[in-house]
Amino acid sequence: MHNFVIEGGTVVTMDGARRVIDRGTVHIRDGRIAAVGESEAPEDGVERIDASGMLVLPGLIDAHAHAGHALVKTLASDDGQGWFDACKQLYTSGSDAEFWRADAALFALERIRAGVTTGVSMLGGGDSISRTDDPRHGDAHCTAIEAAGTRAVVAVGCNRPPFPWLYKDWDGSGSDEPISFERQLEVSREIAANWHGGAGGRLSVALTYPVSHENQALPEGVTREMVTDHARQVRALSRELGLRFTQDGHREGSIAYAHREQDILGSDAYLSHCTNLTEADITALRESGASVVHNPSAIASVRGRCPAPELIDLGVTVAIGSDAPAPDRSGDMFRHMQQAMHYHRRHFRDDQVLPPGKALEMITIDAARAIGMDAEIGSLEPGKKADIVLLDLRKPHLVPANMPLHRAIYFANAADIDTTIVDGRILMRGRKVQSVDEEAVMDAADAAIARALERTGLHHLLEIRPGFWGKSRYS
Repeated sequence: MHNFVIEGGTVVTMDGARRVIDRGTVHIRDGRIAAVGESEAPEDGVERIDASGMLVLPGLIDAHAHAGHALVKTLASDDGQGWFDACKQLYTSGSDAEFWRADAALFALERIRAGVTTGVSMLGGGDSISRTDDPRHGDAHCTAIEAAGTRAVVAVGCNRPPFPWLYKDWDGSGSDEPISFERQLEVSREIAANWHGGAGGRLSVALTYPVSHENQALPEGVTREMVTDHARQVRALSRELGLRFTQDGHREGSIAYAHREQDILGSDAYLSHCTNLTEADITALRESGASVVHNPSAIASVRGRCPAPELIDLGVTVAIGSDAPAPDRSGDMFRHMQQAMHYHRRHFRDDQVLPPGKALEMITIDAARAIGMDAEIGSLEPGKKADIVLLDLRKPHLVPANMPLHRAIYFANAADIDTTIVDGRILMRGRKVQSVDEEAVMDAADAAIARALERTGLHHLLEIRPGFWGKSRYS
C-alpha cells in the first residue's frame, strides 16, 4: 500500500447525499480514503493518477456467486439439469485442491478486469454441494484470493441429508471418502478459524445451509426434524463465530419456512434468488431484517421472478449478484445491472421502474449493506477502505460526453474498467493486471478442468446438443 491521489475524474461517491463531483479528487492513505472533494493540490511527492475522462466509482460488489463455476462454463450445452448433475459429479468426484485454487484465481482475475473488488462465492455448486470434506479445498480457494488481491467472502457449510456423502480424495488416497454432517460442520469451523479476517482483512467467511421447503420431498430415512436440526446447528455456529449467514435458491414459501419453522434468519442473513415469493415470505423478510440478493441473469430468474422493486419499496435491502460465470453468465456486474432494469421494466410494462441510480446502488452501497460491510466499503467516503475503480468514458459507446452516470449505467461493460484498486493497492491499471500473471492463471484453469473431466468421464458434455442450429428451441 502507498499514498496517492486520484484527480480530474467525475467522482461518484455513493455517500449519503449521493454526491457526484466533477473533476474531483480522492486521496488514498495507508489503504483507506483520506479525503474526497473538489480538485486540490496533493502533498509534495504523492503519486497522482490522472482520471480525466473517467468515472471514479466505489469498487463493484458481486453479492452472490459460486466457487467452481468459473471452470464449468457452458458444459452440457444449455441442458440445465445435465449441467447441474455434472457440477455435483465434478465437485465431489473430479476436483482436487488445485481445481479450487485454479477456479478462484480465474474468477478473481475476471473480477479484477471487471472492476469487481468484492465478491461472495459459495464453496460449491447449486444450493447443496459444499466442498467441506477437507479444509484444504477452502484453503486453496482462499490462498488464490489472497494472491490476487481482491476482497472476498467465501461461504461454507453442509450438504443436505442423507449422509454420508462420498467425496473423492484426489490429494490423498484417491479413494471415495464418506463424509458426515459433523465432519462438514467441523471443516466449516476450521476454514473460518483459518481465513475469516485473513489476507489483511480482505477475506471473510460466511456460513450456509441448503434451503428447505414445507412440502419438500425428502429421501428415505430423512425427516423434516433432521433437516431443521442440521440447519439450526449451522446457524448456531454462524452466531457463535459472528459470521454472516447466507442461503442460495429461496422461492415460493421457503423464506417463511426458514423464519417461522427453522428460526434461522436475522438481519445478518442474506438470501439469494428469492423468486415467486408469497406474502408470508415478504412478511418474513420484513420481520427478520434479512437482505435479498437478486440474480437477474440466472436460470432461476427465467423460471421465476424476484420482486426486487416491490421489496425495495418495502424497505428490504436488495443487492445484485452474478450467480457466478456459469453456465451462461459472466462476472460483469454492468451486464447484470442492465439486465435487472430491463427485466423488471418488461414485467411491469413500465420504463420508469428501477431507475439507473438505484441499480448502481444495488452493486455498491446496497450490496455492501447486504453482506454486512457498508461501514467499510460500498461508497467513497473518508475512513473507508480504498476500494475504487476507474471507468474509461472515452469509448464510442459512451460518448457524447454528457450525462456520464446514465451513460455508464446503461451502456458500459466490464471492458471499460481501466483501473481496479483494493485496499489502496492497484491491481489493474490501463487494463493491465498487476497482481497476477494472467496467462499462468488461464493455463492453470484449462489444465484443472481437463483433469476433472478426465477423472469423471464427462467429455461428452463438451459436445454441441441437437437443436443448436436452425431451430427455435432445443430438441
